Amino acid sequence: MSEQNFDLVILGGGSGGYAAALRASQLGLSVGLIEKNKLGGTCLHVGCIPTKALLHSAEVADVTREAAKYGVTAEFGGIDISAVTAYRQGIVASKYKGLQGLIKARGITVIEGSGRLVSPHSVQVGDDVITGKNVILATGSYSRSLPGLEIGGRVITSEQALELDFVPKKVIVLGGGVIGVEFSSVWKSWGVDVQIVEALPHLVPNEDEAISKQFERAFRKRGINFSLGVRFQSVTQNDQGVVVTLEDGQTFEAELLLVAVGRGPVTANLGYEEAGVTVDRGFVITNERLETSVPGVYAVGDIVPGLQLAHRGFQQGIFVAEEIAGLSPIVIDDLNIPKVTYSDPEVASIGYSEAKAADKFGADKITSYDYNLAGNGKSHIIGTAGSVKVVRVNDGPIVGVHMIGARVGELIGEAQLAVNWEAYPEDIAPLIHAHPTQNEALGEAFLALAGKPLHAL
Repeated sequence: MSEQNFDLVILGGGSGGYAAALRASQLGLSVGLIEKNKLGGTCLHVGCIPTKALLHSAEVADVTREAAKYGVTAEFGGIDISAVTAYRQGIVASKYKGLQGLIKARGITVIEGSGRLVSPHSVQVGDDVITGKNVILATGSYSRSLPGLEIGGRVITSEQALELDFVPKKVIVLGGGVIGVEFSSVWKSWGVDVQIVEALPHLVPNEDEAISKQFERAFRKRGINFSLGVRFQSVTQNDQGVVVTLEDGQTFEAELLLVAVGRGPVTANLGYEEAGVTVDRGFVITNERLETSVPGVYAVGDIVPGLQLAHRGFQQGIFVAEEIAGLSPIVIDDLNIPKVTYSDPEVASIGYSEAKAADKFGADKITSYDYNLAGNGKSHIIGTAGSVKVVRVNDGPIVGVHMIGARVGELIGEAQLAVNWEAYPEDIAPLIHAHPTQNEALGEAFLALAGKPLHAL
């Protein structure tokens, strides 16, 4: 058995792990990065990047169908799934190669294999022990199912949905959160009949209720069917398809059932608890500075309770590297991390919803303003409906921004700055938004909350 020693050992090479490695090496620390599959993790290989490639394919399909509306002669010839797959794989391969080169250039030692925490400072990989002055746990997440619902055959997860070599005629999607609605959006654009089953009262249920209702209207207009507020009961399958039964007795038939009920933390059988790390329902418990119950052992990303977002893990990885280096970075609460759902329409948000702001500050202490994208020139040009909703504390800062419409995910950067810097609408109102851009919609909302609306009554 051999031993390698580093300033920092990181278990997991996904968004959180590799971000920590890059920042730590930049700060002069020696880094051992352990990964059993491929650097980049879920996000790069079976999550964010490949699914957005499918969503772009879906967007192209929709635009091609509607080309005549824009004065372009085009014929929609259907979906060539092998070509879509080649396009998706090419993007992932390019990003993976770039990440490998960056890790190598930074002098980070990559250890391939499955790691297990065997002490507060040691991770065992096969016959080797990798020792670090500090350790970061960054083992990510997996596609969850429901109790008694087995994955297999025609019951699939998002990972298997990515690899389908055919376009189904009809699918049932169990779960109306981010993963479920993104795949539903892709499939509908490809001509698939889609039925969503969501036990909660709304699709995208973590968003402001007004946004969720607009989203449901948009999906209904697209012909995407959904059942809300009734729980899944059972599924049967045969060679032809699946039959899903809900608790109220409703049944739905389709070729496939996509289980999109969220992701669970990968922490089992990795030695965490044996090494003294507190784990609750599979999640690693940390303090606000992401240190676990064991001094010198940190955790980042999807294994830490809260939002399961690649960019959250990325930010946490940077945070912990700087914390270990003694830089005392600032804490970013989950509330102030941007969220984007990349369906058609897109949804983007940050900060308090109107209801939660009312609970926090008092209903009479807040004001919200909804700007309809119908008044925005660029939105009209690209043919999207939607809105930008901004929530402020009266005579105080902006505390929430909630948007729906094509490409609104590209607007979340400005919204993030406004919320995290606790800007007042009056601070932003004098600033110029280029014309014509969708950013003007944010500008109009800020102007309205500052008491001087221009393109709205």
